[in-house]
Amino acid sequence: MDRVVCGDVGFGKTEVAMRAAFAVANTGKQVAILVPTTLLAQQHFQNFTDRFADWPIKVACLSRFNTAKKQKEVLDDLANGKVDIVVGTHKLLQKTVKYHDLGLIIVDEEHRFGVRHKEHVKSLRAEIDILTLTATPIPRTLNMSLAGIRDLSIISTPPLQRHSINTFVSQWNDSLIQEACQRELKRGGQIYFLHNEVKTIEKITHDLRGLVPDARIEFAHGQMPEKQLEQVMLDFYHQRFNILVATTIIESGIDVPTANTIIINKADRLGLAQLHQIRGRVGRSHHRAYAYLLTPPESLMTDDAKKRLAAIESLEDLGVGFTLATHDLEIRGAGELLGENQSGQISEVGFTLYSELLEKAVTALKQGKVPDPDAPLHSGIEIDLGLPALIPDDYVYDIHQRLMLYKRISNAHNQDKLDDIRVELIDRFGLLPDYLKNLFTVTEIKLVAQDIGIKKIETVDSGIKFTFDEKPNIDPMKLIMMIQTQSKLYHFDGKQTFRILEVKENIDERAKQIYDVIDTLSIREAA
Repeated sequence: MDRVVCGDVGFGKTEVAMRAAFAVANTGKQVAILVPTTLLAQQHFQNFTDRFADWPIKVACLSRFNTAKKQKEVLDDLANGKVDIVVGTHKLLQKTVKYHDLGLIIVDEEHRFGVRHKEHVKSLRAEIDILTLTATPIPRTLNMSLAGIRDLSIISTPPLQRHSINTFVSQWNDSLIQEACQRELKRGGQIYFLHNEVKTIEKITHDLRGLVPDARIEFAHGQMPEKQLEQVMLDFYHQRFNILVATTIIESGIDVPTANTIIINKADRLGLAQLHQIRGRVGRSHHRAYAYLLTPPESLMTDDAKKRLAAIESLEDLGVGFTLATHDLEIRGAGELLGENQSGQISEVGFTLYSELLEKAVTALKQGKVPDPDAPLHSGIEIDLGLPALIPDDYVYDIHQRLMLYKRISNAHNQDKLDDIRVELIDRFGLLPDYLKNLFTVTEIKLVAQDIGIKKIETVDSGIKFTFDEKPNIDPMKLIMMIQTQSKLYHFDGKQTFRILEVKENIDERAKQIYDVIDTLSIREAA
């Protein structure tokens, strides 16, 4: 398995991870859960320990919060098979970590890991299942999933009683910050203030104490000593203070249901996935949550920053992580799966053809076959029935829509998908015009003709000519029988071509003639 699970912030990806981990640990194999931050590792360790308390499953944690002695003990237990589930940060990727019998790797918050880390995980792919969890897959991962290289599952149903987060973009405004904080404090809630500069975080904390004097305010960042950072986060979780000023260390997985307002300073400097993740730290219970993105004046922001902020402000509904990821793909580009240098003439081939070659190779590998690089890419059948087969521009006005529909119709691999497109077109645009009916008829003939090795079907000299492959999948005896019994109707010239000598005027009758020939010549497998 190499599956990407894309679910929005707080939609239950950790629950999927827990069930997968339990299924694997229960069979005697080990599970490694890779997370990007020490805080998240600690939280996952606590959640997994509590969840499996009644089961004979040992959970361990490997992060900088552990002492050197504790870390060595965990590593020894992993190698001896005494630990079933290990939660850890990048330390799990070090060569010193040895497993007794690893069965599953779960990568949480996939977008926080670099390509090098993912390549290391991928090197274990031959023997080990990989489950990747993310709210906003990075463009490269999303592109690989859409291309079929990795499997993709989407969790789109929000938890019950969950509200969307009201999002506002504004320049720094003292009265706005005061109002936002006071409203949250009056309903007994807590506030995150995100300021991603360690050197000025204490000054910002001091300024906030002046703005909101009746609040208890603390700060946290990744350069603090482990014990102090852990204590601050525990105090915030247990509501011992109201406002936490923090860096992006709070981005991943921290779950504080009582914190329902977040103020993000200098939001233009953060990436789209990052903004969505940080905004998702609030609104994790049934309370209405608010996010304020503070930015410099528009003239000081880059064009990409403006696009990111516009995207995050417009998409505040529940379950928009995947939509935001596709916006990210558009803004940043897909990135290189292989890169021009490694893959020869990719720029000469063009991206569309490259995607088709990739899809062909992926499909062959999934079927257990070896991809044949010499096989022609387009095994499509050429069909010319002497009648116009197209989508009229007065039926679908937009040229881009028409091009997309042509692509979808030609890519339909079976009759069911073709029927779905037909129903959708009738629903969206009305009854099909004759030219479009002809197009569907031609596509249906292609679907049945490709199985018996026909290269071309065309209307010539008031007849229909079939051109076969070098090795057609037909019953030669049936072909001989057809010509012998109905010589006035059928003719074979010995050069891989076969003719119907009389062609019907009506397209449905003409199509029936072709279907009858294909049906007669096809080899039926024994029941």
